Amino acid sequence: MPLPLDHIVIAVHQLDRAIADYRALGFQVLIGGRHNGRTSHNALVVFQDGSYLELIAWEGPAPQERWYNTLQSASEGLVDFALLPGDTTEVLNAARARGLLSLEGPFDGARLRPDGAQLRWQTARHASPDLPFLCGDISPRALRVSESPADRLHPNGCLGVARLDVAVQDLSTSLARYQALLGPDLPAGPVVVQEGMQEVKLTLGSTELRLLSPAPEQAGGAEAQALKHRLATRGEGPCALVLRGGPTASPGKGSDQGADALSHGVAWSWASHDAQP
Repeated sequence: MPLPLDHIVIAVHQLDRAIADYRALGFQVLIGGRHNGRTSHNALVVFQDGSYLELIAWEGPAPQERWYNTLQSASEGLVDFALLPGDTTEVLNAARARGLLSLEGPFDGARLRPDGAQLRWQTARHASPDLPFLCGDISPRALRVSESPADRLHPNGCLGVARLDVAVQDLSTSLARYQALLGPDLPAGPVVVQEGMQEVKLTLGSTELRLLSPAPEQAGGAEAQALKHRLATRGEGPCALVLRGGPTASPGKGSDQGADALSHGVAWSWASHDAQP
């Protein structure tokens, strides 16, 4: 079975400001803490299925970190996403056995919560950002991701991520990497080419992953041009969210898939209720 979505990373300049803005958008935002040996700190928006958005900022320079460099060169927004393995080393070794030799790790990570709790995890990362990283817990996951129903209840009615769009340079290359990472049984739809773009949809539990790349030798319309601009300025990686809402979900901000100041560069929209599972 494919690995589920663990979290989506949003790099911001000022964490306190981002927390206030996401609360204004109707999200419940939890203070995360500080990462051991790094200058970064974070906050979390946790959904009912246990996946979450991570708002991350830096209190000092971190030129060795890709997310920090993207923030400095291309400003705020989506920078990465992670899948949740049962055992990071086991999944890493299986992917390497399928030919994904450019997957690196495992790397140890840790964070100190404001209440003094120490969290530990392991990650594995691909050499290019078209693929997600793995984030597997060493300490109990409940320390990293709150299981409290109150912490997962959002005033805007959001229940989780229905779809995550990922910009990639070459669709066939990235799809082969995903199959090597997640196995040959990865549920994948057909490759569709239209209006200057290629896309393929993958299923990760309750979240649909849509890989998007420019179609060779096709100019395309506004959406294709926006994708090319995104790849040129921010590189490969997650580029838009479609959120799953309950019956009381507020269409408010972000419903037009635009990014504004409150979302800190994140383009997001609501899935139609007809599309809800």
